[in-house]
Order: sequence, then C-alpha cells, then structure tokens
Amino acid sequence: MADKKTTKAKSTKKATEVKTLEQLRADLVTKTDDLLQARRGNAAGELTNPRVITVTRKEIARLKFAIHANEIAEKESK
Repeated sequence: MADKKTTKAKSTKKATEVKTLEQLRADLVTKTDDLLQARRGNAAGELTNPRVITVTRKEIARLKFAIHANEIAEKESK
C-alpha cells in the first residue's frame, strides 16, 4: 500500500500575533462591511466566488470570539 502524505493547511496568520481590543473591533467593522458588499454583489450576480461569503462569516465569528475572550480576560485581571 502506498504511503499517504498528509499536510496541514498553512495558516496565513502568525500564532504569536496578538491584537488589542481596539484592533479586533476595527477588524470586525471591516469584515462586516466586506460581508455586506459580498452579499450585495452576490444578489446582483457580480460575485464570481460565492464562497467568500462563508469565509467572511467565519472570520467575523472568530473575531467576535476573540473580542469576547479579551473582555473576559480584562474583567478577570481587575
């Protein structure tokens, strides 16, 4: 039987990258606007890759989770 090679998907973000709460909120606003534009483009038939909507929604969820985690960490440190 042939050996199967498995590769991990490479993340474009650095694991050591730490953003402040303000940076996370600014990214959230940007991604929300991107999602709105993608939805409008999809409705108009201009969007070539509708997967962008799914990816953007997941990025928004990750940002919301990171914001919530930072808020809890700040609350516990006080």
